[in-house]
Amino acid sequence: MTILKGMRVVEGSAFVAVPLAGMTLAQMGAEVIRFDRIGGGLDAGRWPLAPNGQSLFWDGMNKGKKSIAVDMKSEEGKEIITEIVTAPGDDAGMFLTNLRVRGWMDYETLSQRRDDLVMVTLTGDRHGRPQVDYTVNPALGIPMMTGPAGSSDPVAHALPAWDLIAGNMCVSALLAAERHRLRGHGGQEVEIALKDVAAAAIGHLGMIGDVSVNTSDREKAGNALYGAYGQDFLCADGRRVMVIGLTHRQWRGLVKTMALEDEIKSLEARLGVSLSDEGNRWRHRDAITALFQPWFAARRVPDFERSFNGAGLTWSEFRSVREAMSHDSDLSADNPMFGMVSHPATGAYLTPAHPATFHKTKREAPKAAPLLGAHTEEILADIVGLGSGNIGALFDKGIVDGPRRGAHKTAA
Repeated sequence: MTILKGMRVVEGSAFVAVPLAGMTLAQMGAEVIRFDRIGGGLDAGRWPLAPNGQSLFWDGMNKGKKSIAVDMKSEEGKEIITEIVTAPGDDAGMFLTNLRVRGWMDYETLSQRRDDLVMVTLTGDRHGRPQVDYTVNPALGIPMMTGPAGSSDPVAHALPAWDLIAGNMCVSALLAAERHRLRGHGGQEVEIALKDVAAAAIGHLGMIGDVSVNTSDREKAGNALYGAYGQDFLCADGRRVMVIGLTHRQWRGLVKTMALEDEIKSLEARLGVSLSDEGNRWRHRDAITALFQPWFAARRVPDFERSFNGAGLTWSEFRSVREAMSHDSDLSADNPMFGMVSHPATGAYLTPAHPATFHKTKREAPKAAPLLGAHTEEILADIVGLGSGNIGALFDKGIVDGPRRGAHKTAA
């Protein structure tokens, strides 16, 4: 039995955070029903794409969900979605969305149909304005501390960190609100703003305190690890590695394995500081790097790989995702989190399940994302309670649609 077996969650979403939340719940065993407009919503053709033009993003974010395609502009379509969201059942009545529509797809309206509804709504910012990770990040200053040392240009990055964190906050908020409901306190709406998620995170990391009590902004430091020692190095074979000396153990192990203990002692004497202190390692990182660079430049990665691993050092090689797939067993079928899954629109490839291992419940095996509308008939029959004649009439009128390989629109 999987950990959330029996729970039903309905999802109306786009982009990263809320689809990730629904997918995470599905991977823990919940029945997650995603509704989209006929022909596909905002995510149906999102990049990256497979060679046939189908969305690999859709596949990644909708694993294990059920899909219904509905004409959401029609009154009949709106009623179908309302009935799905508010369908009876002790383990139902939970709704995730970032597409709230006042007067229809909002808590005030939906809770009139089910007063114990739990609804988690993600907004852009607390004022209701639209935001995405790529606007929140620059607004709060992260790109100004990212990038090469000495540069004044802001540097964005490929990972939508705030979306990923917000998605998992939506999961924890929904589970907390459901626990509150199970204790007899009824339903509620939970609102989370993407920008607040990011603002809270930089507060937790001490970044707000930093600019509040100090007079200078954090400087750009390239690939260096802020506040301690961590640096990238080019090796003799043209490969690049990242080595970390964050903790005292990591630092002493790194210096010992490289046989540079005497050189570090001499550097400490010259600087008049102890490099056992991580702050001193940060302050004097350039001097440390000057000692380390010739060592790495004279060696190929295979020359030190075994000794670094044997000493338990914290280090890695810079790779592309394709290279990682070829060399890292954690990104292979050797990792029990992964399995080969045949995705109906894009083909078979390695697919992750939920990363957590619950030692008293079985991990849900990775599943494919559905084709758009793959479960339309099932949902109309089992959740809405319609007979085959009524379902057929909805198809005939174009109110709902089923799976069509072309239903995933190809991005222009």
